[in-house]
Amino acid sequence: MPILEVAIPCPLRRRFDYLPPAGAEPHQLQPGQRLLVPFGNRRVVGLLLAVKDDSSVDTARLKPALALLDEQPTLDAELLALGQWAARYYQHPIGDCLQQMLPARLRREKPPREEPPALWRLTEAGAATAPEALKRAPQQARLLALLQRQPLVGRAELRDLGVAPGIARALCDKGLATPAGDIWQANGADASAATGHAPTLNAEQQQAVTAVADSLGRFAPFLLEGVTGSGKTEVYLRLIEQCLARGQQALVLVPEIGLTPQTLQRFQRRFSEPVTALHSGLSEGERLRGWQRARDGEARIVIGTRSAIFTPFKALGLIIVDEEHDLSYKQQDGFRYSARDLAVKRAADNHCPVLLGSATPALESLHNAERGRYQLLRLQHRAGGAKPPSVSLLDTRERALQDGLSEQVLTHIDDTLAAGNQALVFLNRRGFSPVLQCHGCGWLADCRHCDARLTVHVGRRQLRCHHCDAVEPLPSLCPQCHNPQLEYRGPGTERLEMALQRRFPQYPVRRIDRDTTSTKHAMQTLVEDVREGRPCVLVGTQMLAKGHHFPDVTTVVILDIDGGLFSADYRGAERCGQLLVQVAGRAGRADKPGRVLVQTHCPEHPVLRSLVDHGYPAFARALLAERQLMQLPPFGHAALVRADASRLDSAEQFLAALKAALGPPTPVCQAIGPLPAPMTRKAGRYRAVLLLQTERRAALHAALQRLCDAGESRRATGGLRWSVDVDPVDMY
Repeated sequence: MPILEVAIPCPLRRRFDYLPPAGAEPHQLQPGQRLLVPFGNRRVVGLLLAVKDDSSVDTARLKPALALLDEQPTLDAELLALGQWAARYYQHPIGDCLQQMLPARLRREKPPREEPPALWRLTEAGAATAPEALKRAPQQARLLALLQRQPLVGRAELRDLGVAPGIARALCDKGLATPAGDIWQANGADASAATGHAPTLNAEQQQAVTAVADSLGRFAPFLLEGVTGSGKTEVYLRLIEQCLARGQQALVLVPEIGLTPQTLQRFQRRFSEPVTALHSGLSEGERLRGWQRARDGEARIVIGTRSAIFTPFKALGLIIVDEEHDLSYKQQDGFRYSARDLAVKRAADNHCPVLLGSATPALESLHNAERGRYQLLRLQHRAGGAKPPSVSLLDTRERALQDGLSEQVLTHIDDTLAAGNQALVFLNRRGFSPVLQCHGCGWLADCRHCDARLTVHVGRRQLRCHHCDAVEPLPSLCPQCHNPQLEYRGPGTERLEMALQRRFPQYPVRRIDRDTTSTKHAMQTLVEDVREGRPCVLVGTQMLAKGHHFPDVTTVVILDIDGGLFSADYRGAERCGQLLVQVAGRAGRADKPGRVLVQTHCPEHPVLRSLVDHGYPAFARALLAERQLMQLPPFGHAALVRADASRLDSAEQFLAALKAALGPPTPVCQAIGPLPAPMTRKAGRYRAVLLLQTERRAALHAALQRLCDAGESRRATGGLRWSVDVDPVDMY
C-alpha cells in the first residue's frame, strides 16, 4: 500500500504520513493535490507532497486520509517546489507555507460555491420599458432606471441604490436585464477596444527595454534604477507587449492595494487583453477566480500585491516588481517571506527575466548589481522633458509652528493654490495627535497593552493604539485629576487636514491615509478626484509616496523627517532617504516646475545634506561603505528569532536555551541576546529577540536548523510563541 507524505498547516516543522483514502486508486494520487485528513481531534486540509513506499512510522499506526479533494493537483510542480524551497530558506513549517500559497476558498474542506453574477446589463426589452411601468415594484423601477443610464451595474451600485441582488434577479426573470458575468469579463470587453497611446521612448528607456526584451525566454535579473517620473511604467508596458507577443503571461507586483486601481486602468487602456488584479481588498470569490484564470492561461496580465507571487501560471514569461525597495513586500508575521526575493527565485525556475524597478533601490539590490548578480539599468532623466524639483531644507529651530506648519510653508502653499496648482503635505503619522497629556498633573494617555502612547482620533472621538488596535473613548477630563485642560502634543494627518481647511477654506483638502481609504473604492475615488486638476491640498502618509502620478502637484512639503535620522535600527538612514526621495518625486512630474520644502530641526545632518547635495545614488554608495565596515547586510547575513509570552523572563529563558543549543560562539556565526525587543510589551505580551549574524549564508542556515530542532524539542509552556525571521527588515 502506498504511503502519502502530507503537509499539514500547523506549527510543526515536519511532514506527516497517512494511508490513502478509501476508494482512491494509486494512479489518482499526485503531489500537489489537497487531502482531507484527521489531525488530532480535527479534520484539516493538507497537501500531498509525495507518494512513497515506506514510512518511518509503523504502518499499523498510520491513519487513512478521509478524502481526496482534487482530481488534479491544486499546486503544480513548480509552485510545490517553490513552497518547499521557501519553507527551508525561511525556516518555516512546510504545511503553513503551502497553505498560505492557496486562495482562502481552497483552504477549507467544502468545495468553493458558485458566485452569483457580479454585473448586470439591460436587454432590448429592458431598454424599451419605461421604469414607470414597474410602479408596483419601486425597487425594480429604480434599478431599471439605473441600468438605462449606465451599461453595467455591479454589486457596489446595488448597495448604493439600496437594492438587494434579488431585485436584479427579478428583472432578469422578467426579461428586462441579464447577467453580464463579472468584473474580469467586463474588463476584457473594454480592453478589446483599447486605444492607449504609446509615447515615444527616450534613449534611456529604449536601452532598458531592449536589454530586458533580449532576455525573454531565459532567466536574467535586472535592476531598473530610474529617478521619479522617468517613465519606468512605460518600460514595463513595452516589455509586457513583447511578452504577450510570445504567447506568454506577465506578473506585475506593486507594494500597495492603493496603487492597483490606477495601474489596472493604465494597463487596461493599453492592452487588448483583460487584466486581472489580485490583492487582499478583493472578496474570496474574486481572488479565487483570478487565481484560476492565471492558472488556466486566460489571464495574460496579473497585477497584484505581495501574495500574488504565489499565483500559478500556465506560461509565465516576465516578472516585474515595482518599487522593489518597499518594506511591504516582506511579510511581517507568520510565514515571513519576501515577495521581491521570491520573484527572483520564480523567474529562475520559469527561465524568464525579472525586472526590479525603483527610484530608490534597496541597498541589497544595489549590492547585487555591483557584484554582477543583477544587470543595472538606469533612467537618469525625467520623461517628457520634466525637470526634477528643487529641494530646500527649512530650519524650524526657534520658529513658531501652527499645528506643525511654519508660516513660510503656509505662504508657499497659498502661492501654489493661487496659481491654480496643487500642494502635497506629507506626514507619516495618521490620527489627530500622537500624544494626549493633562496640563495639570502631567498624565499621559498610554496603551494598557503596549509600551506605546495612544493616538488621538478626533473624528471618531477615540484614543487608538496603532500597534495593537486597542480603542478607548476620548476623555473630556483627565482620568487622574479630572482637570479639563487636556493638551494635544504633535500633529497627525487628521490635525493637519483641519488646520489647512481653516487656513484655506476656499480650497478642498484631501486626506489620504489608512483611515480615509479603508473602504473598497475610497483610494481610487480620492486619486481620481485629485487628477481632475482642480487646486487642492493633499495631506497624507507614505501611501502618497508610492508611485502616484499627480501632474498638477507643484509643491511638496515634508514634515517631521527628523525621527528617521536617529533610529536605533541600522536601516533607519536608508529608509529615511528613500522616503524623502519618493515623496519629493511627487512634485513637478509634468510640464510644471516643482519644489520640495523639508521642515527639519537638523538642516546640517549628513543624511539630509547628502541627499539634497548629491542625490540618492551617492547617498546609497556611502551607506554601503558603512555597512561593509560593520559587516552588516548585505555584506553579512542575519536572522532574528522572536519569542513572546505572558512574562518577559519566560521569553528570554526560552531564547537562552535555543542559544545554548548553538554551542560556543565562533567568528563565523555570532548570536546576540536574548534581549528585550525594542517595544517589549505589545498586545499584553512580552517580547524578546535573539539575533544571529554570519558572514556566510550557509552558516546561518546551519545554525538556524540546529536552533529550530532545539525549539521544537522543547515544550513551550505558558502560551509561549516563537518564530524565525530570515533577512529581517526591522527589530520589532
